[in-house]
Amino acid sequence: MDEHGVRGALTRYRVMAWVVGVLLVVLVCVGLPLKYLGGNDLVVNVTGVPHGWLYMLLLITAVDLGRRVRWPWWRLLIIALAGTVPFLSFVAERYATADVRRRTPAAGAQDTSPVIPG
Repeated sequence: MDEHGVRGALTRYRVMAWVVGVLLVVLVCVGLPLKYLGGNDLVVNVTGVPHGWLYMLLLITAVDLGRRVRWPWWRLLIIALAGTVPFLSFVAERYATADVRRRTPAAGAQDTSPVIPG
């Protein structure tokens, strides 16, 4: 297993999980209430389409990472579903990162800084 390739794939996946998660939270928690309660659909228009396109990139990065660490398909399905539920992509990212670091100790040892401090 290419440790360097796993580190890069993990970093790409983590960034996409956070970007997609933040966009979904803004879309659902800010945009939809503004649209349906306030009649202002600006936030939905600005975040909805980027979330959809970036969600596709999240799926690609998850499949790439899963292929490199030999995840079963059910794990990829859970990651895919987590990208559609607000806040769940952050949880899935944390579990996926822990699993990758457990499977590839060298990848975890050199990738110690979190994408988003927390």
